[in-house]
Amino acid sequence: MLHGSDGKCSQMAANAGNVAGVWAGRRSCLHLFRVACRPPQIKRRSPVQSQLPPSFDFIIVAAGGGSRAGGVVPKQFRRLGDRAVLAWSVAASLAHPGLHSLVVVGPPGEVDRVWQALGPLAGDTRLTVTEGGTTRTASVLAGLAARAQPAAAQVLIHDAARPGLTCGDIDALLAALSAAEAAAPALPVVDALKRTTSEGRVSQAVSRTDLWRVQTPQAFRAEVLARTLASIDTTHSREDDLDLVLAHGADVRLVAGAERLMKLTYPEDFERLERVLTPQAAPEVRVGHGFDVHAFTEGDGVWLCGVKIPHIARLEGHSDADAAWHALCDAIFGAMSAGDIGDHFPPSDPTWRGAASELFLKASADIAQANGWRITHVDVTVMCEAPRIKPHRLEMREATAQVLGLALDAVSVKATTTEQLGFLGRREGIAALATATLTRT
Repeated sequence: MLHGSDGKCSQMAANAGNVAGVWAGRRSCLHLFRVACRPPQIKRRSPVQSQLPPSFDFIIVAAGGGSRAGGVVPKQFRRLGDRAVLAWSVAASLAHPGLHSLVVVGPPGEVDRVWQALGPLAGDTRLTVTEGGTTRTASVLAGLAARAQPAAAQVLIHDAARPGLTCGDIDALLAALSAAEAAAPALPVVDALKRTTSEGRVSQAVSRTDLWRVQTPQAFRAEVLARTLASIDTTHSREDDLDLVLAHGADVRLVAGAERLMKLTYPEDFERLERVLTPQAAPEVRVGHGFDVHAFTEGDGVWLCGVKIPHIARLEGHSDADAAWHALCDAIFGAMSAGDIGDHFPPSDPTWRGAASELFLKASADIAQANGWRITHVDVTVMCEAPRIKPHRLEMREATAQVLGLALDAVSVKATTTEQLGFLGRREGIAALATATLTRT
């Protein structure tokens, strides 16, 4: 593109020269020449390297025993969802495009166990496993020594017991290191704080103003951390790596932390964090439709949704001919793809002659439950010219809710007419349409 632009510029310059020959001495000619030869303004794309995040080394400290978490297996090797606790942070750090090298520091003599816990992640060439020491500081030093060389200018140190790490957490820390020498995620203290005596008596209230719960990973400019470690007695362990550089005057910043970065400390923490990291998929939901119709015959009332409504006729059928509940049974079976009411309660079977439709509806609900379904909502529409349904709707809803074990607001009953059209308009019978919503348990 630049080459083509230069040719165009030369042609324009020649044209400008001809003009200059005719209008020699005029300043406008010179201006025209300068404008014509000015190269086009081009927005140059930044080099690819500048678009990449800063390179960093990542150290995961997994050398502790985790006795407070309970259980026989150390917490970093315990299963959390579909993988070991340790593997969650390894997967997150390997997914970051700026990763230079990753070192997992395991318990002494447990290198093979660490590799095994990582499963398919172990094949990544950026990954190294090394043995830790008897103290946290010794383990951090072992991790720093095992980094790929030449080491990156920035290093992040993370607890394996905090499996909620994301690439976004790493991005925030790297951004903070552009202006600071060390950084860590943190959450404000929101609970009231009290100091107690050795006997457990409250001795003093502690202000939570400007207090923060510091998490990991903790990020450092590598030369600052190295300089600090070279100047201290590393035989004494520090619980927090940030304290090391802070005590030596480093500029330390905090970035927004997250509850998912909580540390697995007690047995109940595993269930809590698993709900966060492995949310359950939405349960399967199905909807079924049912329809039924019965003709009038001599009688003194009709059964609809388990309620006898006075009328000049009754509905003819093998059972009590409750068209509304029969349609609802079909809707339940339809949602399960389990046939219809006639398949389960055939009219040829004398057992069901004159039976109350409550038996059918209750049995339909039991069949659904036995097949792993829960009825969550039903909707029934009764279609007739007479009798009037509205005065009985609440009682019909209550009866349906009771049989199905549903809350009243999960049962809908309504009525309509056909505007005197068809057999319903001629008052020859009653029809019902039903919908049932089922959720997989």
